Amino acid sequence: MLYTSDENQGLVKVLQFLKAHRLEYLSGEDLSEVLKISRVAIWKHIKKIQSLGYKIESKQNLGYRLIDTTSLLLPWEITDGIKTKQLGKRVYYYDVIDSTQSVATNIAKDKTNFGSVIIAESQTLGKGRQGRQWISPKGGIWLSIILEPIFDIYKITLIPFAVAIALANAIEKTLGIKTKLKWPNDLTLNGKKVAGIIIDASIESTKIESVTVGVGINFHVNAKQIESKIKKNRNFYGVTTLVEKKNVKPADLVKEFLFELEAALGLLHANKTHEITEQWTKKSSTIGQNITVTDLGTKISGKAIGLDKDGSLIVRHGSKSTRITSGDISYHK
Repeated sequence: MLYTSDENQGLVKVLQFLKAHRLEYLSGEDLSEVLKISRVAIWKHIKKIQSLGYKIESKQNLGYRLIDTTSLLLPWEITDGIKTKQLGKRVYYYDVIDSTQSVATNIAKDKTNFGSVIIAESQTLGKGRQGRQWISPKGGIWLSIILEPIFDIYKITLIPFAVAIALANAIEKTLGIKTKLKWPNDLTLNGKKVAGIIIDASIESTKIESVTVGVGINFHVNAKQIESKIKKNRNFYGVTTLVEKKNVKPADLVKEFLFELEAALGLLHANKTHEITEQWTKKSSTIGQNITVTDLGTKISGKAIGLDKDGSLIVRHGSKSTRITSGDISYHK
């Protein structure tokens, strides 16, 4: 099932009118007259709206009244009231998909899709770092964003850090939950992974052709089920869920995240890269820790003392300091 923010205009009109008059009942006749849609079409739209998880009360001789909105991340729930200039103005929604990142990568070269968001209720082949699978059941937020490729090429390594800052800020503002940032691209809660980020970029010569950001958030998931599938992975350090109860609409978090991301990317465009590394460091669980970095069979143990200007991790071991550009890290005393 696919919905986009460019389609379903009749359904959206009915829904918006119901939202605007939530304290009163609206008859099919009134809706038909105001929206210039037949009463049969109104009835069909109401039934479809209900099937998408909206709660609508219907009373004979009175009409329809919207009681509650859906928890689904439908396009119009994200675009409605969004404060961004570009990000999230077009949304592609799937109930089930192999990978939002695959779809985003395929359509990223179409300039009309810059700023578009591809979002799914669940993924069958979700993508994690280094070709790993990201377990993506219903209840999570699985999305990809197509960025306009106007970055200087040397800044591309800082995009995951800007994304992490934006997501951490959005989670705190929306839910009041403070997460930590684990190098290179995880968000953690109580020491366990709650979100992850990947970047796919197409680069030709010294020009960036396309950039897609993949974000997976364990919003309201069964963490134990996910853990049972990945606990044997080498880099496993636990999984948790962001919320235990669905008392916050996930669309609110997505909208705030896109707003924060646009601001963070603005820092990169304005050459304020030091602000990205400084903000990330303040939210980090990695800096100051004794760690072991494992990458392609090699291991380095030492103390994480900071980020380089490109986001590389600086590790001090003995009398030496080493820049780490990739790898999995574990903490120890």
